[in-house]
Amino acid sequence: MSELVPRTLDAQLQRDAGLTHAAYVVLAMLSEAPDRSRRMSDLARVANQSQSRLSHTVARLEERGWVERVRATEDRRGNVAVLTDAGWDVVTRVAPGHVDAVHEAVFAALTPEQVVALGEALDAVLERLDPDHTLRAVGGR
Repeated sequence: MSELVPRTLDAQLQRDAGLTHAAYVVLAMLSEAPDRSRRMSDLARVANQSQSRLSHTVARLEERGWVERVRATEDRRGNVAVLTDAGWDVVTRVAPGHVDAVHEAVFAALTPEQVVALGEALDAVLERLDPDHTLRAVGGR
């Protein structure tokens, strides 16, 4: 499952928007942030990417005009990724199909009782992996 679900979601995003799942996650995390922006270090954490991988992902998104990198205003030392209006349009266009793909790949095969059991099992795993909730993205991702 840990290999097949991401592969399925990647295929859907490639087909619908020419995006990798990793790039979509970056766009989604920016779309949910205040001012549609995040410090690069925070974005790497919530998108579950290394700083290096995130830098490459953001560079590709910048080339498409979907993200801009700017200097952090509060300390001028770090960089902030900002979702552009064009990037926002991509997220809002692609998100419904992505939600449908997640539903079809994971939840369509389950009964309501199995969905509840899956949620409980995954919550238990998350508590084991991140008991103080510091590794999870804001908003439960």
